Amino acid sequence: MDFVVVIPARYASERLPGKPLREIAGKPMIRHVYERALASGAAEVVVATDDERIERAVKSFGGDACMTSTRHRSGSERLAEVIDLRDYGEDRIVVNLQGDEPLMPPELIHQVAEDLERHSRADVTTLCSRIEEAAELFDPHTVKVVMDRAGYALYFSRAPVPWDRDAFDGTTERLPESAEHYRHIGLYAYRAGYLRRYTALPPCPPERMESLEQLRVLWHGGNIHVSMAALPPGPGVDTQQDLEKVANFLVT
Repeated sequence: MDFVVVIPARYASERLPGKPLREIAGKPMIRHVYERALASGAAEVVVATDDERIERAVKSFGGDACMTSTRHRSGSERLAEVIDLRDYGEDRIVVNLQGDEPLMPPELIHQVAEDLERHSRADVTTLCSRIEEAAELFDPHTVKVVMDRAGYALYFSRAPVPWDRDAFDGTTERLPESAEHYRHIGLYAYRAGYLRRYTALPPCPPERMESLEQLRVLWHGGNIHVSMAALPPGPGVDTQQDLEKVANFLVT
């Protein structure tokens, strides 16, 4: 199948400045991410950045970098600019792979693209995994997703949804054996035409409250199909501690 991976990468980061260029196991992080994307079978891999240091680093290892505006508020807006600059057709499948995911399995990148090809009703596809621990369910940094019986997203939240009325009483935070809660994995595939339209839509109230951009799709009547990830995703990098954890994984 034919799909493109676009990797949005900003130099500025409040918690870890210069994150894409931080070295892990002898390579800048952005190179690890780029190589994961290449291994997915993508026809094209592009790093979308607004910083010349990142552009130079990508080109130094033979990668493809596209300079984009410094005014973008999100990675999806940066992707939309690349779509226009590269003149992708309306039905071209574009995967959004974050530049801080150096351990993302290539199989998941291919899976999310293939899922979009298989679901003509979907505007966006993404992945999830089963939540097994109560600490993860009640952690607001873990985004939860609720789907309908066909696998289409009903809602995404930082709250523990669905709320188990009988098991959760405000003091007891345990997962019953029958519990079905799912963690959202932030890997997306779009058709280029939909992404152009999506970035022109205004943000919605739930999106602002939850700080979850994908809620804009649902608010405006779009469809997001969610598949169970075929493999567990590796940890992303937000902090120096995360960087060290990933480095230890790659050198062992």
